[in-house]
Amino acid sequence: MSDANATTPRVFIARHGETEWAKNGRYTGRTDIELTPNGVNQVSSTARQLVGRRRLLDPATVARVWVSPRKRAQQTFQILFGADSNSSGTATIDSDKVSLTEDIAEWHYGDYEGLKTDEIKAKRKDRGLDKETPWNIWRDGCEGGESAQEVSDRLDRLISQIRDVQRPCMNGEANADVALVAHGHILRAFVKRWLGYPLHTPLEMMLEPGAIGILSYKNKNINEPAFSVGLALPPLDD
Repeated sequence: MSDANATTPRVFIARHGETEWAKNGRYTGRTDIELTPNGVNQVSSTARQLVGRRRLLDPATVARVWVSPRKRAQQTFQILFGADSNSSGTATIDSDKVSLTEDIAEWHYGDYEGLKTDEIKAKRKDRGLDKETPWNIWRDGCEGGESAQEVSDRLDRLISQIRDVQRPCMNGEANADVALVAHGHILRAFVKRWLGYPLHTPLEMMLEPGAIGILSYKNKNINEPAFSVGLALPPLDD
């Protein structure tokens, strides 16, 4: 018997809150830094308003959570779903549903770690690169780090796991929402691969620190992945 509250499975993508490097526009990949106090407040506000019983992201409907191993992502996960969040109306996620994985870690920026976009472009120009077109991470990747193809491959691996979880539940047979807690760049890359687009496909996206986005499927069809451009909130508790 299906759960009356089950719906077409969704993928919630949660970006970690502000860090000092993110605030300054510095590329932050493997550098393991924590949230700023403002970053903690960003995620806490999101948790209070959107996470909890009969809220947008109801832990009761979540079958799996994948979290980046970086401190800033783990800290965000704990604020969203950890024991300390219960006072704000959210609920914990069973530990057996949670996986730390490098597949959703931030892009490995290699030689560009800690730099800003203008600094990267200037360094490349000084070396005689990008004479015809400016550097574009989605196409060119990062020297000493990951190429766009390497990022695409690991995201495809994760998407395959998600589809395995959600495929049997497309008509509400069981709750099969999943959540990803990670980073701004990799989550935008994830959206492109979820839709089947190569990473170099132009698709301008914004995902603020502490924000939550939603992906799902059209027509309850596993072969029609989509993203939500608008949503209706659950009814308030009586």
